[in-house]
Amino acid sequence: MARIGVFICHCGSNIAGKVDVEQVAEMAMSLPGVVYASHQKYSCSEAGQKTIIEGIKENNIDRVVIGSCSPKMHEKTFRGTIAQAGINSYLLEIANLREHVSWVTGDRDKATEKAFDLIKAAVGRVTSAKPLFPSQIPVTKKALVIGGGIAGIQTALDIADMGHEVILVEREPSIGGRMAQLDKTFPTIDCSACILSPRMVDIAQHPNITLYSYSEVESVSGYIGNFDVVIRKKARYVDAKKCTGCLECTTKCPEKNIPNEFDQGKAMRRAIYVPFAQAVPKVPVIDAERCRYLNSPDPATAEVAEGEKAPKRRCGTCAKVCQAGAVDYEQKDELIAERVGAIVVATGFNVTGTDEYGEYGAGKLPNVITGLDFERFVNASGPTDGKIVRPSDGEKPKRVVFIQCVGSRDESKGRPYCSRICCMYTAKQAILTREKLPDAEIFVFYMDIRASGKGYEEFVLRAQREYGANYVRGRVSRIYEMPDGHMVLKGADTLAGIPVEMEADLVVLATAATPREDAKELANIVGITTDSYGFINEVHPKLKPIEVARDGIFATGACLSPRDIPHTVAMSSGAAAKVGILFSKDHLKSDPMVAEVDPFKCVACGACVAVCPYKAINLEEFRGMKFAKVNEAMCQGCGTCAAACRPGAAQLKGVTDEQILKSLEAVTQW
Repeated sequence: MARIGVFICHCGSNIAGKVDVEQVAEMAMSLPGVVYASHQKYSCSEAGQKTIIEGIKENNIDRVVIGSCSPKMHEKTFRGTIAQAGINSYLLEIANLREHVSWVTGDRDKATEKAFDLIKAAVGRVTSAKPLFPSQIPVTKKALVIGGGIAGIQTALDIADMGHEVILVEREPSIGGRMAQLDKTFPTIDCSACILSPRMVDIAQHPNITLYSYSEVESVSGYIGNFDVVIRKKARYVDAKKCTGCLECTTKCPEKNIPNEFDQGKAMRRAIYVPFAQAVPKVPVIDAERCRYLNSPDPATAEVAEGEKAPKRRCGTCAKVCQAGAVDYEQKDELIAERVGAIVVATGFNVTGTDEYGEYGAGKLPNVITGLDFERFVNASGPTDGKIVRPSDGEKPKRVVFIQCVGSRDESKGRPYCSRICCMYTAKQAILTREKLPDAEIFVFYMDIRASGKGYEEFVLRAQREYGANYVRGRVSRIYEMPDGHMVLKGADTLAGIPVEMEADLVVLATAATPREDAKELANIVGITTDSYGFINEVHPKLKPIEVARDGIFATGACLSPRDIPHTVAMSSGAAAKVGILFSKDHLKSDPMVAEVDPFKCVACGACVAVCPYKAINLEEFRGMKFAKVNEAMCQGCGTCAAACRPGAAQLKGVTDEQILKSLEAVTQW
């Protein structure tokens, strides 16, 4: 007969404010198997844990139920507590009396009654619990970082500096990410390239870092400590080992009217190009869809009618001018297999364009641009050589208007969240405008100012007081163009309570920061989840902001939610530290609360294989009999297979069908 101890936590007034914890503890003594019940002010505190350990020892308890807050918060703590008392740490059940009772139940009597029901269910479940024991997993001390922006760069450098090998995968031809597109950074007005470029070079030169640019992760399998990754290294059509970086090929290519993605399409590039001057690696890439040579018929494979001449390849200029012979039109995509122990996702973010905002011209007004467009215009290596001009005619604007919160904090656009960086980069762009155009009028329309970083509030005040930016609290409802090319803005000044109508030469929209368009696809490949907007889901926003649902995988930077550079860098060093902690051990203990399949009950229907989100189950054959088998190292204990298994062959250790039925029986019959 089990000897069960029940410990009820007040959680200050969080639980005790709504639940009569003394009464619940008293009633718990009437439950079958319960030999001791008590209540503590804070069970998770040192004193609270000491009380639990003493209660267990003094009453010879072999199973424990704790009524407290969410097990997501303190399950690990309490497992350690009962282990100190000499009990297997998996002979524990936690009844969530805070989130499931006190926070959602108004009436004290009903809350107390519900709390007792949850205690009964937990006691019923722990009665049939069995001891579980973790197994050992070896660790491969090599990390994969996905994304070569500032988040990925910082993470890779920190891990590499710890002495571990790092593979950095970047889908673009160069690392650098969004930060490489910026002109200056707030609040110090540092040159973005001057800060970023040395780190990019460090990536290329670090002996512990292998960089795969113009590459994508194709698949991820395995488990914490031992992930098998396949990387698709896309054909550049330029041999990086032979290329000298002279870039002669990029100046001779005749196909030269292709919108440059790095310059937001505001400048043109050629079919063979490097994205920007400081690119790492500085190896050109051929745009296969635009290259005349690659899109001309191949004489070796083209079908030629009798009597007709075989077609000839067109162009080939880049190969002709390349003294090093680096251009290789026969280059193919390459699949590279790697084994790594940890993965860090650092894929960054996008910003919306102007075309989805009909009230602001829907992308048809050339003088309405985004904040990122402005960054390229004001940059010395941008499409206008750093001059702020009107895109329509190249003239200097006399009045520049910035509009914040375009698309974010807007439920009608499906983005009620704050993009967090817009208030600050708008202030920075107002300052840069004043420096480049001393006589221009500058207006900033805002909802409210969110400047919560170090020196941020002072920076916004500088934009107003020292640089003369006129901040208008209000919304612009419409922008339209006059026949003479000037634009008219209509809106409201909500502080003065008056309508506003003004002309503008250039309008800059602080458009919403959004997830990468392929964020969900990558999440599926890696085996993690995204939130309703498409950002990567963390395990806990406060206590586990870097961890994701799959052990051994971490996320950092703006792929989690919009954030600025200082926050991203700090977070990325945190992610690197997490990887370092993982790599500090030769072996890991696996969580024993994983699925198992009874081969004698299994009918090999494959339902569990199909629903497993972690690809932890395979069908195996032994002596002509098929059955499902769980890879315990890959299993994350989600229980999906157990729910899908009709014969009941798949069970989740620690949450078996028998335990669930015991819980229901306890609530309905005790």
